[in-house]
Parts: sequence; structure tokens; C-alpha cells
Amino acid sequence: MAMLAVLIPLLMLGVVLVLGRYEELLLPQENADRREPAGVPVSPASAAATPSPAPAGTAAPSP
Repeated sequence: MAMLAVLIPLLMLGVVLVLGRYEELLLPQENADRREPAGVPVSPASAAATPSPAPAGTAAPSP
């Protein structure tokens, strides 16, 4: 029983690792090493010139 308690988690780990490799082979990503930037950097001058939109959930100003 002790051998099963040791072998079963090791076998399960092996299966998970093999399935991960299989997925990488089955679904190759052409641009795996390229990452998109999180956002476009904004200069302080252009940020001050454009007003930010109202937060969600606030009522629009009446005309």
C-alpha cells in the first residue's frame, strides 16, 4: 500500500507532463515568443490635453 501511495502521484505527475508536451506539439503557436505590450505609453502632455471619460455607472450630464 505504501508503494501505491508513492507511485500513483508520481505517475499522475508524469501523465500531466506528457499531456502538456503533447498539447504543445498538437497546437504549436507561431508567435509563442512574441508578446504584445500591455498598453501604449502615454506622454504627460497628451494625457493632460484629453479629458478622461466618466467612470461606469455614473449618470450622463443633462443638456
